[in-house]
Amino acid sequence: MKLLLDEMYSGLREYFETLGYQVQTAQEAGLKAAKDREIVEYANKNSLILVTQDQKPAELAELLGVKCIFISNLMIAKLVDEKIKADFKR
Repeated sequence: MKLLLDEMYSGLREYFETLGYQVQTAQEAGLKAAKDREIVEYANKNSLILVTQDQKPAELAELLGVKCIFISNLMIAKLVDEKIKADFKR
């Protein structure tokens, strides 16, 4: 699978590559400071799964039928909560 990491996640490239993904960052794609729709359309045109924490491109991706993973603050909080409960049970 091929991923397009939105600007805030470019630092995760090496991690995803280690997990076996082909990765391109928004910066590498020439999308630094691009409009949300441009990023979504690029992901669609290049058959990439967009990974973002911004709600607007995630919503545009949904409207346009583009594959997208939206990393919300709620998702992060739930993951941390699960990890705390698993690792530090009383």
